[in-house]
Amino acid sequence: MSPPCVFVYGHTSTGKTCVVNTIFKTLQLPHVLVNCVECYNARFLYEHILNNLPQSVKSSDHYRCDNMNDFVRQFQQIVKDGCLINETVYIVLDKAERLREMDANILPAFLRLQELTNLNMCVMLISEIVWEKYRTGTGYCDPYILHFPDYTKDNMVEIMSLDCPTDFEVDFYSNYTNLVLSIFHIVCRDLKELRHLTMLNFDKYIEPIRNGEATINDSRKLWRNIEPHLRKALQTVYLREVSSAQWERLQKEQSSENTGDSQTKTVMLSRSHVELPFYSKYLLIAGYLASYNPVKSDARFFKKRSAKMTKRAHLVKKKERASNHLLGPKPFPLDRLLAIFYSIVEGRVAPTANIFSQITSLVSLHLLGQTAGDDQIEMPKYKCLVSLDFIRSVSRTVNFEVIKYLYDFI
Repeated sequence: MSPPCVFVYGHTSTGKTCVVNTIFKTLQLPHVLVNCVECYNARFLYEHILNNLPQSVKSSDHYRCDNMNDFVRQFQQIVKDGCLINETVYIVLDKAERLREMDANILPAFLRLQELTNLNMCVMLISEIVWEKYRTGTGYCDPYILHFPDYTKDNMVEIMSLDCPTDFEVDFYSNYTNLVLSIFHIVCRDLKELRHLTMLNFDKYIEPIRNGEATINDSRKLWRNIEPHLRKALQTVYLREVSSAQWERLQKEQSSENTGDSQTKTVMLSRSHVELPFYSKYLLIAGYLASYNPVKSDARFFKKRSAKMTKRAHLVKKKERASNHLLGPKPFPLDRLLAIFYSIVEGRVAPTANIFSQITSLVSLHLLGQTAGDDQIEMPKYKCLVSLDFIRSVSRTVNFEVIKYLYDFI
């Protein structure tokens, strides 16, 4: 008998789904693959599995199923009718962390599906979070756990070198991927994203070679040509401000010194569409508030108000309303940034290394700037580099009304 459940986990783009699919296709094992993002409720999940089981004997209509009892009964019948009773049937649930958002009985039932069906079958869960995040109650059967570790930098270079164009040597392309990783690896570990960026910018890297200004051995000249381009591309990682087609068109327009698509450039510069990690958004909002609010206003905004402002105080603020934004962002220490962050973020957040790494990522993306000073090691200082329109766009994605917390607008 196979194990009733196998739990495969690891960070994004570590090859989990690819390896599992390749094994099943190579060995021709009877299985059904489910993406839990697409099958976002119980009915879609049950019906997708029943209607995609291999060698299933289907009627003219699709199988219908609304609950776990009907699913178990129909699953047993399909396996018997499809002559799969002597084989191990696998159900692969990709993005399995979404199961925690469904009915409370679904995850425990899938973990014990072998026991419930009395069949030789196995449920495989593929997830980006650890197993401990799933244990929210009783009735859970511990699965067999497999961990896919993150790729090292050398692993990434080896994999990305497989995309080498046929008219260039692999060593030359490997050196190029090393240059790309030296820029992007600190802020991005997603292999798919890095492969996409590497292939997208390769034409710019070999531009001096095609123009006859350098050879493949002039690595320093090639690096000087591509470095500013990669630094600019760094601002688009995970932000999705422009599509790949727009980015390529923009670079061609810049190289030919044409005016180009002004709308694309405006979108690129304004950064109006942002997809940052959840806590990074709140860190950026906190940085903006710290840059444009005086220190004395923190107690008023982030503590319980004991009394309303007097009419005179309100008039004073009205006269000073635009002063802070006209003067520009002011530096603030790290402890003030974190104090505001923990005051505005939803839920309780522990001060982990992940929070501090996201601050570093915001600096790398030029959304926050680190100011120079003698005490940078003990207490670094930052200032926010984004506009009011940009921070309002970010705030809307987390339902936070930033205007209510700005000193100039009270």
